[in-house]
Amino acid sequence: MAEAHQAVAFQFTVTPDGFDLRLSREALKHIYLSGINSWKKRLIRIKNGILRGVYPGSPTSWLVVVMATVGSSYCNMDVSLGLVSCIQRCLPEGASSETVHSHHLQSQNFPNAGLEWIPCSARPFSDRCGPYQTPQTRALFSMAIFSTGVWVMGIFFFRQTLKLLLSYHGWMFEMHGRTSHFTKIWAICVRLLSSRRPMLYSFQTSLPKLPVPSVRATIQRYLESVRPLLDDVEYYRMETLAREFQYKTAPRLQKYLVLKSWWATNYVSDWWEEYIYLRGRSPIIVNSNYYVMDLVFIKNTDVQAARLGNIVHAMVMYRRKLDREEIKPVMALGMVPMCSYQMERMFNTTRIPGKETDVLQHLTDSRHVAVYHKGRFFKVWLYEGSRLLRPRDLEMQFQRILDDPSLPQPGEEKLAALTAGGRVEWAQARQAFFSSGKNKAALDAIERAAFFVALDEESYRYDPEDEASLSLYGKALLHGNCYNRWFDKSFTLISFKNGQLGLNTEHAWADAPIIGHLWEFVLGTDSFHLGYTESGHCLGKPNPALAPPLRLQWDIPRQCQAVIESSYQVARALADDVELYCFQFLPFGKGLIKKCRTSPDAFVQIALQLAHFRDRGKFCLTYEASMTRMFREGRTETVRSCTNESTAFVQAMMEGSHMKADLQDLFRKAAEKHQNMYRLAMTGAGIDRHLFCLYVVSKYLGVSSPFLAEVLSEPWRLSTSQIPQFQIRMFDPDQHPNHLGAGGGFGPVADDGYGVSYMIAECPALWEPHPPSPAGHCRSFPSSQD
Repeated sequence: MAEAHQAVAFQFTVTPDGFDLRLSREALKHIYLSGINSWKKRLIRIKNGILRGVYPGSPTSWLVVVMATVGSSYCNMDVSLGLVSCIQRCLPEGASSETVHSHHLQSQNFPNAGLEWIPCSARPFSDRCGPYQTPQTRALFSMAIFSTGVWVMGIFFFRQTLKLLLSYHGWMFEMHGRTSHFTKIWAICVRLLSSRRPMLYSFQTSLPKLPVPSVRATIQRYLESVRPLLDDVEYYRMETLAREFQYKTAPRLQKYLVLKSWWATNYVSDWWEEYIYLRGRSPIIVNSNYYVMDLVFIKNTDVQAARLGNIVHAMVMYRRKLDREEIKPVMALGMVPMCSYQMERMFNTTRIPGKETDVLQHLTDSRHVAVYHKGRFFKVWLYEGSRLLRPRDLEMQFQRILDDPSLPQPGEEKLAALTAGGRVEWAQARQAFFSSGKNKAALDAIERAAFFVALDEESYRYDPEDEASLSLYGKALLHGNCYNRWFDKSFTLISFKNGQLGLNTEHAWADAPIIGHLWEFVLGTDSFHLGYTESGHCLGKPNPALAPPLRLQWDIPRQCQAVIESSYQVARALADDVELYCFQFLPFGKGLIKKCRTSPDAFVQIALQLAHFRDRGKFCLTYEASMTRMFREGRTETVRSCTNESTAFVQAMMEGSHMKADLQDLFRKAAEKHQNMYRLAMTGAGIDRHLFCLYVVSKYLGVSSPFLAEVLSEPWRLSTSQIPQFQIRMFDPDQHPNHLGAGGGFGPVADDGYGVSYMIAECPALWEPHPPSPAGHCRSFPSSQD
C-alpha cells in the first residue's frame, strides 16, 4: 500500500502529548506543481481568450491604429473629426478645482500642439498633477480611447461581414467548373477576411446560426421522402396528417422554435444531445457508442506497452495543443471554417448515469489516465511534476501493469459491465454502492481521468489471408467482452497484445469527425515523429525512480455484484445479437467514380439501396448522417437517401430489361437528387432536425400531434455514414499510401436493420504495387439479426 500512502498529503494522530503531524513531502510536491500547472493553464486560457476575442484584430493592429492617430495629430490632421477633443473634455480633472494650470492651446482640435504648461515638480505638493492633468497626458489618453474605439468597431465590422459572407451557401449548389462571378468575388472576400492565421476557436463568433426552415418546405420534403415507401392509400393518409399539422398545429410550435433560434446559439444541438443521447435509458454499448480502427497495413511495433507509450504521449500532446488552441480549425475548401465547439469535451469527460437523464461531466484538466488489465483497475500519472512523461517512461508504466501478477478484487473484474447495461440500473447502483468510501475514490479516479485505457490479452490484426480477421477486429472494438471497456468515458483507447490499437467512443459529446481528427494526429505523430528503436521500444531511457501505477481499491458487496452480473448479461445478449462484417472492395475507388462525373457518396448510397432491395425485396427508410458544422454549434442532419429517383433506378436494375443508356440516365438523376438533398441538409434545410425540435416544443406545450408522433416513431432500418479522412495533413498519402486506417463502424439503429459505415479512397497508380487499403474501400456492416 505504499502507493496509497504517497497519495495522502498529510496524516495526524492524537496523542496524550498533543497532535502528531506527518507530512508527505512527495504528495505536497505534487500538489504544489499541480497548482503551478493550473495557474499556467489559466494564464494561457486568459491570453487565448483575449486573442480569440479580438480576432481578426491583434494587439499589434491596435498599436498601429494608436500610432496612426497620434502621428496624424503631429501632422495637424484631425482624423477623429473632433472626437478626441470631446473625449478629452469628458476626462476627470484629477486635481481640485482650486488648482490652476497655466496652459494655452494654439489649436482647438490638437491640444498637444504648442503647449505652455507648468511642470508638476515646479508646483506645490498639494497642486501636483492628477492622472489626466497635464495636457500631453490628457491628449494621449484621449487618442488612445478614440483609437481603441475605432479598432473595436473595425473588428466588429469585419466579424459581421464575415458572418454575412459565411451565410452564403450558393457555392455548394453550383456545378463543378461552372463557378459564377458572384461566388468568385465571395471567395476572394472570405479569404481576405480570414487570411490571418486563426486559433482553434477564432471563427466561432463569426459562424452564422442554424436557420429554422419554413414548415411548408419541411413538410413538402418529408412527403417527398416517404412517397417511395408508401402505397397510395398510406401516402394519402400521411399527407392528410401532414397538411393538418401544417395548417393547425405547426404555426404555434414554429413561433416558439423561431424564438429559441434568436435566443440560443443553436436551436437543435442542446435538445439533440439531451433527448437523443443523454435521456436514452437503453444500453449505450452498440446502440450509441462507435469504434475506430488502427492502421492495418503498417506495423510499427509488436510491443504492446511501447505502442501505448507513444500513442498516449501523442494524445496528451494533442490535448496540450487543444488547450492552447494551437490546432488549426477545419476549413471546407480551405477557406470556409467549420465549428470547433465539439472538441472542447474530447478529454477529461465522462457520461454520468442518472435515473431520468445522464449528464456529461467535463473537467478543465486531468493529470492521469485510468487503465484496465485482467480485471484490475489502475491509475497512471501522465506527469512528473509539471513535465509530461516521455513515451519511454509511459511504456515502463504500462509494462509494470502488464507484469503485475495480482488478482482482481471481488466484483472488480466485471465492474465496467455497469456502463454497458441499462442506464437506470447503473444510476441506482452508483448511488447505492459508489457514493462514499473507497468505492467513491476509485470511481472518481476513473471518471476524472483524461481518458480510459484497456489492455487486452487478445491479439487482433487484419490478415489478407483471413477474410474474417477485419470483422473480428471491429467486433472487439465495438463491444469487447462487455466489461473490459469503460463505455461512459469520452473514449476508451484499446490496446491488443500484438500492439494493434483502436478506440471505442461515447457519442453524446461529439460526432465521429471530431475523434477522427484526434486519431489522424495521433497515428501520424506515432509513425512519423516519435518512432521506435530496432527492438520495437520507445526511444530514450526510462526513469525507474517513477512511482509505479496506483492500483485502485474497491469494496464491492454481493448486492452490487449481482447488479454487475445482471448488467453484463444484458450487454452480452446485445453484443451476441450483432453480426458485424468488414470487407474491402478492390476493383475501383473514388478516382474512377469521379471520372464518371458522379458523387462518390451518391454512388455508394444508390448501391446500398440496390443491395438492400436485393436482400429484403423492399425499400426502407434510410438515414445518412450529414454534418451542419458550417453553423455555430452545428452537429448533424439526416439525409433521407431512399428517394423516388433512387428507387426508380433500383427497380429498373431489378427488371433487367432496360437499355444501358436508360439505366445511366436514371442513375444520373438519382445521383443528382442525392447530392442536392445532401447540400440542403448541410445548409440547414433538412427535414428531421426541424421536425424533432417541433416535437420537443409540442411536448413542452402539452400539444398532441399524431403526425409528429408517427414521424418520430418511424424505424431507420438502414443507417449509414461516410467516414471522413485526411482532415489534417500529418503526412503525404501519395508518399505513404499504406498509412491509412480501416475506418470504423457502429451498431444498427433498428433491431432488424443495418448500420453501414464506409470510406472511399482515391486509387492512384502509385497504389497499384501495394495492397489496396481498407480505409479506401472498407464497408463495415454491423447488423443485428432477428
